[in-house]
Amino acid sequence: MAATRLMALHQIRGRTIAESLKERMDYTENDLKTEEKKYISTYGCDIETADEEFLISQSQYHNGVRDVRRKEIIAYQIRQSFKPGEVTPEKANEIGYELAMRFTKGKYAFTVCTHTDKAHGRKRQRICDLGKTL
Repeated sequence: MAATRLMALHQIRGRTIAESLKERMDYTENDLKTEEKKYISTYGCDIETADEEFLISQSQYHNGVRDVRRKEIIAYQIRQSFKPGEVTPEKANEIGYELAMRFTKGKYAFTVCTHTDKAHGRKRQRICDLGKTL
């Protein structure tokens, strides 16, 4: 059974929201961790521009609703880890996609990136929490 953790992601101190999103997405999408993006799935966004799309959604939300607050949540991450050999990378990615779809009810864009660089299977789902309703 996977260990699952939901994390709210905030702006990194000393960086803009755009820089914070890009840094986190770059880590998650790392070619060495995902076998050159082989184990990446998306919903409502393109993996090459997901950080920019999430940022546009945030901007649209804040322009229409309210100003950015201190310690603003910029996205959510669901992290799942599996025991070594418990699932294949393909199955881990499929499980992550299904979880993200249930979590968002298909209303928000997300990425699912399965890392294969460690013995335990780990995947991270980034979910845009504002604006990007589909």
